[in-house]
Amino acid sequence: MEKEIIIDNEYASLWYYPEQKIVHHKFHQFIHGDKFREVLMKGADLFEQKGCVKWLSDDRNNSALRAEDIEWGNQNWTPRVINAGWKYWALMMPDKVLGKMNMRPLIDQYLKQGVNVEVFDDVDEALKWLASR
Repeated sequence: MEKEIIIDNEYASLWYYPEQKIVHHKFHQFIHGDKFREVLMKGADLFEQKGCVKWLSDDRNNSALRAEDIEWGNQNWTPRVINAGWKYWALMMPDKVLGKMNMRPLIDQYLKQGVNVEVFDDVDEALKWLASR
């Protein structure tokens, strides 16, 4: 799959797959605050500008999200991507138990908003699932 590099730094990478219209982020370490928000907002920009409906989150290297980042996401990021048509979320859960526990309420929240969520252990399998949607 051809991909465009949107962000690539010590905290995260963000890619866009133009043929499949997939947004894909990978957190390289614990990320929060402005660095976290930049990744999500650039992804939301792609959703709005390119008509994306698929997002792959590779959060294996992240930990539990901070409460202020969750609140910011609920108020700023979530409405943007839902309104842009978000339908499919492939998720690679954080390796840390606390991070996994932190993601469960978010998964439930997005399921209730009509997003199809699947959890994966392999990036290629996640991309295949999204590409088939």
